[in-house]
Amino acid sequence: MKNYHSGFGPKGVLRSAKNSLRGFRVLMRNEYNLYIQLFFAAIAIAFGFVFEISLTEWAIQIAVIGLVIFSELVNTAIEKTMDLVHPNYDERVRDIKDLASGSVLFMVIVSIAAGLLIYIPKVF
Repeated sequence: MKNYHSGFGPKGVLRSAKNSLRGFRVLMRNEYNLYIQLFFAAIAIAFGFVFEISLTEWAIQIAVIGLVIFSELVNTAIEKTMDLVHPNYDERVRDIKDLASGSVLFMVIVSIAAGLLIYIPKVF
């Protein structure tokens, strides 16, 4: 058995980065909603350049985009864990998965609100 806890050296950091990138690839293969979220993130970023938003507005926009993607990563991890722990249908598992999914929806709503606060004054 390999020892994956070899310290904080360059090899450990590279291994950690490689594993993290693999996790993001798993997300991209399994969660098609991510593509919708990335599409709207690209539109928001393009609007940022078109409307010349401030540094504070950029920070808010980048933060909410990151939080949506983060919540999708966590949601996927929870769903995969629950599938492993309890592969058969169970209402408790359904509730856990729905709660995780609800966190993504909540962050999407927050990001839409942030976008409206940033762009409505610029449009009108």
